[in-house]
Amino acid sequence: MVRSILRHYGIYGGQHDQHFLVDERILDRIVESANIASGETVLEIGAGIGNLTERLLPLAAKVIAIELDPKLISVLEDRFKGEEKLQLIHGDVLEVTLPPFDKVVANLPYSISSEITFKLFKHDFKLGILMYQYEFAQRMVAKPGSGDYSRLTVNTAYFADASVIMKVPKGVFSPPPQVESAVVKICPRPAPFAVTDRDFFLKFVTAIFTKRRKKIRNAILESNHMLGIRDVKHVVSKLPEDMVALRPENLDPEQLAALSNMILALQQEA
Repeated sequence: MVRSILRHYGIYGGQHDQHFLVDERILDRIVESANIASGETVLEIGAGIGNLTERLLPLAAKVIAIELDPKLISVLEDRFKGEEKLQLIHGDVLEVTLPPFDKVVANLPYSISSEITFKLFKHDFKLGILMYQYEFAQRMVAKPGSGDYSRLTVNTAYFADASVIMKVPKGVFSPPPQVESAVVKICPRPAPFAVTDRDFFLKFVTAIFTKRRKKIRNAILESNHMLGIRDVKHVVSKLPEDMVALRPENLDPEQLAALSNMILALQQEA
């Protein structure tokens, strides 16, 4: 069915992260995983030819589909002509203002997965079912001390519970990408640990993971141009030695939050 739609409209993909999921069973599983209720608004990012859109529309009260490619917008307009439950947005998801939505279901453009994810975390929504590059998905759910543990892991842990619900092989896409993929379930919730200043915490995590091979003491000192800590050497000297002597990847999100809070408290004392 999906392949025939691609042929009908002369869509080939292979550029601009355009790899169309053609396996009907996986498409169905993605939508089933979203557990959409009849009154919910669903956001779809990178709607493509509408292979997820057509499955979302019968279930949701409204589907907001964002697509950048004008050729694919034409396909969507043709396929869903007169569909009142569908709101099409022609634009770059990183630049458009997202309308309110309850759930987000999408096969994301892999080259901007991080930027899209962090933008979504700024919005209030119930659930996300999102397709990522497999390696990216692994970083989202990594454990402290592992090679995949990163800024992405910590930020995800602050905003949401995340789990990989299925691995997706290359061959179910047209054309096949060069990487394996995975579908991740994201459940936003209040942060499970205290953060004095969210913006500083997120900036702190970004800064020290740019120096992830350094001990945290040196990572803070060398990335202070990003943090702006006054009298940074004095502040670092007051932090617990058993924490700053480790690398960023060796502290869990709650411990990193505690360090961030300590730095702010020391700044206030100065």
